[in-house]
Amino acid sequence: MAIAVPDADRGSSERSLADLIERSAELKGELVTFGRSAHFDRWLTPALLEAAGPERRLEESEAIRITDHFILRYRLPDGSTVVDRFVAARRDLSDVDREMLLGWRDPVEGIFEIRRKEGDAVVLLNLVDDLEYRTYSNVGRAAFRGVSKGEFLLTCLVPVYSADGAWLISGAMSSYPKSSATEIARAALQLATSQPELVFRNPEKIAQGWRSMREDRAAFIEFCGSDELILPPAEVEDRLNAYYRHRQEAAVAGHPDRARGRRLPGLAFPAFELPRGLAESDTVGVVYDEVDGLNFYPDYGMLRDLFADPALTGRRQHQDLLRVYLREESIAPLPIRRLAAAHPETVDTVFRKLLRKPGFTWSEHGEELLRRRKPWYYENEPRPGVSVIGERLSELAAGGRRRSFTRARRA
Repeated sequence: MAIAVPDADRGSSERSLADLIERSAELKGELVTFGRSAHFDRWLTPALLEAAGPERRLEESEAIRITDHFILRYRLPDGSTVVDRFVAARRDLSDVDREMLLGWRDPVEGIFEIRRKEGDAVVLLNLVDDLEYRTYSNVGRAAFRGVSKGEFLLTCLVPVYSADGAWLISGAMSSYPKSSATEIARAALQLATSQPELVFRNPEKIAQGWRSMREDRAAFIEFCGSDELILPPAEVEDRLNAYYRHRQEAAVAGHPDRARGRRLPGLAFPAFELPRGLAESDTVGVVYDEVDGLNFYPDYGMLRDLFADPALTGRRQHQDLLRVYLREESIAPLPIRRLAAAHPETVDTVFRKLLRKPGFTWSEHGEELLRRRKPWYYENEPRPGVSVIGERLSELAAGGRRRSFTRARRA
């Protein structure tokens, strides 16, 4: 296989895949040495110590994994990565080298099933995003000598420059036998729910996720009577558990031949439990938005009271709560937008008192305020609040029985 790429340094118009992989090994070794230098010690060492725990013990594979993640993805104080710094410092790199290295800043993390071997490569199915990756190692086919079809790999992949569909193992690679399928499926489901961006590398999963979320939201509204609830924490948990049970029963009733008296994969009761911070609130707001999905907000009842009665802006606890909603990155603009829309007669008064700006109007300045306080929200494309799991992962989660898909909710 030959990849057409300009390379003035080598004086050739083509560089083969084998050449690219060989060059990747050289660059990766130099990059790791650079990333482990004293210049980056203040950021890398704390990560390794935290992983080692109080006993200061860390498996070599885990240390490699942490180091690899740090080099490729960790954002330094100026927003750059170690890769960016390396490329900037190396003026001797060719354009091909630079493109290859910069492509490594977006690795594919996942849990992979080995589908087959093809020459020096293995074809891996990522159980998280349900995509196949033709994968090589920069140490050659010997890296895959001990693994076979149907086994599993936990690793990270980076692209080969200009080689369409060709990927490289990056960092540590841990293998697991076929007999570990149940544990592997559980781990992949956990990844899908905790890091949904890994699922949405697959465009089909984005489209499926939106459809699934729309269906789920409609069912939530039908069950709860509204897309917004304000309840004490214990009642929120009871209501959500009842809803999930209702949805599960409906799914079982729709496919009695598949269920056979078993629960659907990925669901176990109690299906929902609030994190400690929310559980300690007086009230919790539950909002199932058509774009932002299902979200939970602390002391939402107090915030609603503030917008309903702007005289409460004179109370410190109400002011502080609104400031928290404006400041915290864990809270999107959604709840403030909702309350502003629900109380158009009082919203200007609330923000004028809070911001000490008598000329503030929500219609003119509200969106600008949210964009300034929460720029991270506007920098990313909206993603569905439901991760749609691929057929193979659903089969593994169900113990080998075929399922069309499983939905994994993000809280």
